[in-house]
Amino acid sequence: MDILVIEDDPIDRKLVAVVLATSGHVVRERTTAEEAIEAIATYKPDLVVLDLRLPGMNGLDLTRKLKSRPETRGLPVVAVTAFPELFERDALIASGCDAFLVKPIDTRTFSQSVAEVFAKRSSVE
Repeated sequence: MDILVIEDDPIDRKLVAVVLATSGHVVRERTTAEEAIEAIATYKPDLVVLDLRLPGMNGLDLTRKLKSRPETRGLPVVAVTAFPELFERDALIASGCDAFLVKPIDTRTFSQSVAEVFAKRSSVE
């Protein structure tokens, strides 16, 4: 699976990328929502893993933007945050997030959780 990771913290970004790559996924990394929009148009990933607290446009706004466009509406989005108290689960799902995971990620189960989101989303389409 081709996965785009959008995370501004370099340590968190690298951890997520390594965990996913170790599981056999192709991983591309970006640090802002604006960079992500360009990457999505260019690479057309199978799934996006994004931090909700990004500089500039936050992850929730990016998700809404992706879900409002016909060409990216079906793109699965896994939201990740270290601040779950700032984001209500219902609001995240309403914005279009397919899953919501809390940092620090569990390196033993993270890749499987992401794969399950992709499988679930693919079976719906």
